[in-house]
Amino acid sequence: QVQLTESGGGLVQAGGSLNLSCTASGSVFFFSAMSWHRQAPGKQRELVALITPSRSTNYADSVKGRFTISRDNAKKMVHLEMNILQPEDAAGYYCKLTTPRNEDYWGRGTQVTVSS
Repeated sequence: QVQLTESGGGLVQAGGSLNLSCTASGSVFFFSAMSWHRQAPGKQRELVALITPSRSTNYADSVKGRFTISRDNAKKMVHLEMNILQPEDAAGYYCKLTTPRNEDYWGRGTQVTVSS
């Protein structure tokens, strides 16, 4: 069974930076796509960034140039470096693992708050 645990959320001023991390259990991590999603109150959950097993990446237009996703296979971790944070980036951030069989596993999330 896959378990995902996020960390690194918190309160930051607009223009600041945060680094989120997600730690996975299970060997399926090596073959799985990893992604970060976010959900603000009253809004739908949206994809922020994705990284494939071969380290190809994809980003939401709203975060391109500001956020960077990376993975550390040795530690079974995925990171999201977030720079130039804006109040509209405030949300719960969730890590997702998608297996080669398209099974999805979610973490419980970590909260990001951005003060203006």
